[in-house]
Amino acid sequence: MSRSERLFALLQALRRRRRPVSGKVLAGELGISLRTLYRDIGSLQAQGAQIEGEPGLGYVLKPGFLLPPMMFSEEEIEALVLGSRWVARRTDEPLAWAARNALAKIAAVLPDDLRHGLDTSALLVGPAAEQERGDLSQIRRAIRAEHKLDIVYRDGGGAASQRLIWPFGLGFFEQSRVVLGWCELRQDFRHFRTDRIQAMSATGLRYPRRRQALLKAWREKEGIPPQEV
Repeated sequence: MSRSERLFALLQALRRRRRPVSGKVLAGELGISLRTLYRDIGSLQAQGAQIEGEPGLGYVLKPGFLLPPMMFSEEEIEALVLGSRWVARRTDEPLAWAARNALAKIAAVLPDDLRHGLDTSALLVGPAAEQERGDLSQIRRAIRAEHKLDIVYRDGGGAASQRLIWPFGLGFFEQSRVVLGWCELRQDFRHFRTDRIQAMSATGLRYPRRRQALLKAWREKEGIPPQEV
């Protein structure tokens, strides 16, 4: 166990207890010596953790403390790197930059040993086809604001039609990007491939239902269970 993982484990052990716990019990639980435990408690206190107590009396952590350096397991680090690399490769440029910036912010507050894992992750994402990299920022803004979009859409047969849609989701698939929306023309949920949207303009008009309610209704209709995250 690395030092950062050990500090996090100690913090969690203290959080689980409302009453003082002896150093001997904590050291045994973590599989470390008492000397190491006392040093680790001192390190947490130096970072702002309100750990009260002393050797022979036990220790208790006052609620409300968050360890400033974010703590992740090796698997969590790999998930963060893979996710950010996927976004950087497979979405539009503004979202790609956001992914890179977010990972840089995480790296800036990680302890050295965890930052090394961030920099050396061997999980890679292949390049996306050029047609997949269109700018989706206007669609994402409309989804966040719960605003209607006016689009000209070309169907699979090549026929074009004008639609006023309520966008509430954006699906990223291997070969296409799909807007999930309520179509006022069809009075039903529809899926719109972004590469078939010929023109698009923001209306500034808020649609009458909340985005989460639309997403829930769409999932129920499609028989799709809610995502865990």
